[in-house]
Amino acid sequence: MAQKITIEPVTRIEGHARVTIYVNDDGKVEKAYFHVDQFRGFEKFCEGRMFFEMPAITPRICGICPVSHHLASAKACDMIAGVEPPRPAKLLRELLHMGQFIQSHSMHFFHLAGPDLLLGFDADPAIRNVVGIIEANPALALKAVKLRQFGQEIIRIVSGRRIHPRWAVPGGVNKALTVQERDAMLAPIDEMIGYMQEGLALAKQWLEANQELVQRFANFPSAYMGMVNAESGALELYDGPVRIVDRNGKLLDQFDGRNYLDYIAEHVEDWSYLKFPYYKKLGWPQGVYRVAPLGRLNVADCISTPIANEEFKKFKALAEGPVEPSLYMHYARLIEDIYAAERARELLEDPDILSTDIVAESTAITGEGVGVVEAPRGTLFHHYWTDEKGQITKVNLIVATGNNNWAMSHSVELVAKEFVDGRNLTEGQLNRVEAAIRAYDPCLSCSTHAIGQMPMVVEVRSLDGELIRRIQRD
Repeated sequence: MAQKITIEPVTRIEGHARVTIYVNDDGKVEKAYFHVDQFRGFEKFCEGRMFFEMPAITPRICGICPVSHHLASAKACDMIAGVEPPRPAKLLRELLHMGQFIQSHSMHFFHLAGPDLLLGFDADPAIRNVVGIIEANPALALKAVKLRQFGQEIIRIVSGRRIHPRWAVPGGVNKALTVQERDAMLAPIDEMIGYMQEGLALAKQWLEANQELVQRFANFPSAYMGMVNAESGALELYDGPVRIVDRNGKLLDQFDGRNYLDYIAEHVEDWSYLKFPYYKKLGWPQGVYRVAPLGRLNVADCISTPIANEEFKKFKALAEGPVEPSLYMHYARLIEDIYAAERARELLEDPDILSTDIVAESTAITGEGVGVVEAPRGTLFHHYWTDEKGQITKVNLIVATGNNNWAMSHSVELVAKEFVDGRNLTEGQLNRVEAAIRAYDPCLSCSTHAIGQMPMVVEVRSLDGELIRRIQRD
């Protein structure tokens, strides 16, 4: 019989989502949808606040990647204040950003994706989790904890808080770094890179041993987008132009992210609150693209740090053009993890990192500002408009995960059609569908910004569960 299969909630991701899979009479999947049901109203309820409050407000969008929102917001506020932060402030901001990448990428591989790869897609769900990793390989689990702790310590030492920083301000930052703080962050870097290399070796070993699965699992062409160094084309995470390449790896555009509205538009579907960004010049759906580690490595020409660059060369050798299989997102993520640690060391060894010249004063309000960074999950845009006093009149956010909405939705359908058998359904088949989403490490709490009126159902029930009243808004 034809049936609808629902996966709710999707597990081991940040935020809430569900998947519906429609199976025909023959047990074959005809259609599958990735639904993002959350609604976050940040764009609207920021209106009326003063612009300089935004770097403290927007980190509350997410508890996993608050630094990314904090820094994108601060860069937008720099523009509104018409001020360029001093070089030491830029170095410190980038250092904070590297801490964010280390904690986020490390957590995802070892705690969220790792159970599938290290324990198996068909493992018992009772053990297919971080507890299962601890039981199977206690030493590896401890190293994973230390890696995330190291990233969080960078964030704490630099900004004074592990979560939701109030440190970057228009024109710079409000706290300098001491020699003791610098040395405390430098000391464990070699050890942490060693742990990352162990994780990378495990990922590569798994990918090589499971090539038949890798090639069948959400392997598809697309365009790619990410930030690069303006001069060298190297991977860039904090500041640089945004590059888009086509499905063959050929350059489509390279632009100042502050002009993103000239290049990026958003499409809306009625089955998800999460919008679908696309490249304007190709239109919808021809202009869809992927971001995050796979997107960034596919647009970059090189990586500026030595260990990560050697791995980058091996990664690029996997294909003549872009590397397409979604499971290679894990490989790319660990290369970026190593880069973040190497880049943190470069920043800490720069003499200017200890300077107290950390903020520039503003004398004017420009009325508009755009801040762009590469969040762990992809390119992040913050755009604010203000009145002449600096009060926010409008906010637009294209959040990192939102850029991958089409890719996640497409991956769900491809994996469902490839692996789900409606006549012989197993939990492991459905876990593979979830794993297609997890490959992109989505943060759905961050990315959900809806258009139009939200459907709503309110049910009032008695203590014994009897329905008393139901109110519905379509």
